[in-house]
Amino acid sequence: GKEAEKDSFDEDNDDGDDDDSDDDVPPGTDTVSINGRIVSRDTLKGVRVGSAGGWTLEVFPGDFVVHRKYGIGRFERTVLTPKTKLTPEEIEARDARRRELLEREIKKHRNGLSRAEIAEFQMKFGTEEDDDPISNPKSAVLEITYKDGIVHVPVDRAYRLSRYRAGDSVVKPKLSKVRGDQWRNARKKVEETTLELAQDVLALYATRETLTRQPFDPAKEHEVKEFEATFPFEPTKDQQKCFEDVENDMVWRSRPMDRLVCGDVGFGKTEVAMRALYRAVVNGRQAAMLAPTGVLSSQHYKNIVKRVGEGTKFNKRVALLRGGMTKTSKAGKELRRQIEEGEVDIIVGTHALLSRDMKYKDLGLLVVDEEQRFGVKQKERLKVICDGIDVLTLSATPIPRTLQMSLSGVRDTSTIRSPPPMRKPTITYVQDFNEEIIKYAIGQELDRGGQCYYVVPRIAMLKEAQRTIKDLFPDIRIIQAHGRMGRNTAEENVSSFAEGNYDILLATTVIENGVDIPSVNTIIIQDSQNFGMSTLYQLRGRVGRSDLQGYAFFLHKDGSITEQSMMRLQAIGELNELGSGFDVANRDLEIRGAGSLLGTEQSGMAAKVGFDLYMRMLKKSIRQLRGLDLPLVPRTNVLLPKGEGSMEGKRKTKGGEIVSVHAFQIPESYIPGEEERQVAETAARLAESSAQLVELTNEWKDKYGPIPAALQSKLKTLHLHACTRRLGIDLIGLMENGDGQVDCVMRSPGLRPRHWGMILPLLPKGVAPKGLDVIFPARLTTSGEEQEVRGGSRVDLKELIEDESLSEDNEKWDALDEEEIEAMKEIASAYEVKSLDEIDAELHPRFVIKDFGTGPKSVDRLLKVLLPVAKAVFEKQNEEKEHARIAADLREKRELLQQRKKESEAKDKQRFLL
Repeated sequence: GKEAEKDSFDEDNDDGDDDDSDDDVPPGTDTVSINGRIVSRDTLKGVRVGSAGGWTLEVFPGDFVVHRKYGIGRFERTVLTPKTKLTPEEIEARDARRRELLEREIKKHRNGLSRAEIAEFQMKFGTEEDDDPISNPKSAVLEITYKDGIVHVPVDRAYRLSRYRAGDSVVKPKLSKVRGDQWRNARKKVEETTLELAQDVLALYATRETLTRQPFDPAKEHEVKEFEATFPFEPTKDQQKCFEDVENDMVWRSRPMDRLVCGDVGFGKTEVAMRALYRAVVNGRQAAMLAPTGVLSSQHYKNIVKRVGEGTKFNKRVALLRGGMTKTSKAGKELRRQIEEGEVDIIVGTHALLSRDMKYKDLGLLVVDEEQRFGVKQKERLKVICDGIDVLTLSATPIPRTLQMSLSGVRDTSTIRSPPPMRKPTITYVQDFNEEIIKYAIGQELDRGGQCYYVVPRIAMLKEAQRTIKDLFPDIRIIQAHGRMGRNTAEENVSSFAEGNYDILLATTVIENGVDIPSVNTIIIQDSQNFGMSTLYQLRGRVGRSDLQGYAFFLHKDGSITEQSMMRLQAIGELNELGSGFDVANRDLEIRGAGSLLGTEQSGMAAKVGFDLYMRMLKKSIRQLRGLDLPLVPRTNVLLPKGEGSMEGKRKTKGGEIVSVHAFQIPESYIPGEEERQVAETAARLAESSAQLVELTNEWKDKYGPIPAALQSKLKTLHLHACTRRLGIDLIGLMENGDGQVDCVMRSPGLRPRHWGMILPLLPKGVAPKGLDVIFPARLTTSGEEQEVRGGSRVDLKELIEDESLSEDNEKWDALDEEEIEAMKEIASAYEVKSLDEIDAELHPRFVIKDFGTGPKSVDRLLKVLLPVAKAVFEKQNEEKEHARIAADLREKRELLQQRKKESEAKDKQRFLL
């Protein structure tokens, strides 16, 4: 960046771009209308910068930004400045062009030019008068104002900036000084607190891993597949990934699922929930779906009944706990009895599902829809109920705290970013309230045979709004829905509207969540300044759910709007693209405050450096402390000849259909009791290490006698899978190596050179088993070239351990960070791969056994080299988890002692005063 002295600087200096109205916006451009002026996103001159979690955000002139090196500044504009550093090619081209320009100038004059005139002409090169792009190359830079200077940041380095988002960004942050140590010291302070928080995060991981429950049975997955086949649409790629994540959590992990599914309104989160609910039920457990409003829960109930209820081929018993079904009412009492005795499979309802008098027979899964709508008390109650139960949370705009937890990796997150085909972004208008605009909006929708929503913030305003609409359209059919109507009236009114009996649904925010009526494509929101950001976003998501263009009108009263409300409305107008729900939560985070993560008050620290840089520093601190964080994989897809080493088996159902099942099944003759047998199978299938498996089989021998020979060979396969899961190997197959030989290739997407550098010293003599080579692709190595580490020979560890992801000013930091996120996505989808030819093996980190051949006993040969490595990794990771737990306990005790000390000092002071 280039610094410039500043003589005078006007604090409120604005960019003055007031004439940015753009009436003839080309079709297909993303637009936002601000008080009657349609402005295309391009004319707002936004610049995309990096943000936490790999999402890019735009900054506009006047926004506060954070530069990692210089601190908090204000982005003024994008300017063209002469390029200072030119490549040799550019210098050559520049000089040639200048000679050409000079020759052309000389030719213009019949008598040529004098020496003085030539010198004068040459003086213009490289100045403002030189407007030739080759002679005077320019680059676009972002002009950022600091307290004591202006810094120019090249556009290609915009990734070093992030938008300033912190406590309450309406309170404008102080600009940093470019000179001096002020910014460096602020960063240092924050770094210390992120290290503490990182310890908490790692301790939380460690305790989470200790929770266990009986996972769902893979033998039932063919029934789930049958249900999946009834989904009438082709799932998007993101949706497919979500389905796999949830299956892995429910079937292939011993710890209870706690997954957040973020997906925009109408992007198919409900289908993810449906499949999870069905999986729980076919495994003989109950499942519950919790929604924030009666309207939404009745809609979910109808959808679930349509797909799996009585009368369908799946014939499951679904019940709705409606408002008013208290424990004293006849219907409420009866339904509670049915739930407690297991006569109901799926229960849908509002927070009544959380009440203390609700008893479930065997609850296996709870789906929470639109979590941001539940209060603190309800969340606390959720924690109690969900102990040891799988939880799936759906949200289009997660609350800031949830978002923080998912960005820092405390919570498993799946995101559906791709819209269903044919969806168009909703056109948004932010406008002063007037009757003309209402007439235009409703008239336009009625002309194309559609229906409208009209939303007001308070019930008391419904009457006045109805009168206004009736004055404009005397024959219009209006029906109301709000929270204080008689029992179930709101639900019935919404249903009647959905059937097409009315033109307008006049409502409060009861329609905010999940009301899905494709024929409604215009929404008018009166007094929109009174709504929170995620509510506005949810309301806008109610329209444009088919292939018709949707319109949203956010009307506000000019006199009664605060700066914070205006920022909200402007942000919602800008976030016009499909799939921006996550960004809405991000913007809300900056407007409303970052709050506290893990209950630790960190928002003050986030305000010092901005949320994105704070999250980045937290990630870095977690990395410093993380130790051997080679990611586990839930299962390995083994593609060896004759199905050797594979966990997939085939079985005939009673109906004669052949389905694939998990290959490890204990014979009834060995363990007769069905429940006992299933528990034993699960324990073996998900054993964390070979040592655990040995322990388990010894217990079996004591209890049931010698292990049958057929079971012995299956156990070998389980030993192999315990090793591969621990080493992050998601795919094993054979490949020809070009020398006429066949290699065994084992892909490990999460393996990094630093991991191998940490594992080698744990192995006998500090070397990998002979024959087990590791290859890292060029993008993951410090040299920038593919690196092969041969088994059986010593290696220079310094080369491997150098960790670029810790130097976050490094240009590759973001790429490496993104790389780690992408690697985790790869892992989930390995089970769909049918042959190694489908993937580019050379693009991934991998273990290779050269000249492996296609002969028998593959499992024995693989175990020989993988077992010592997996054992070392397991022991090291367990040791690190224990350290994290002990450190957290010590800190807790220290804090408790300090608190007691403060309390006793306060008592002494009180006594002294008395």
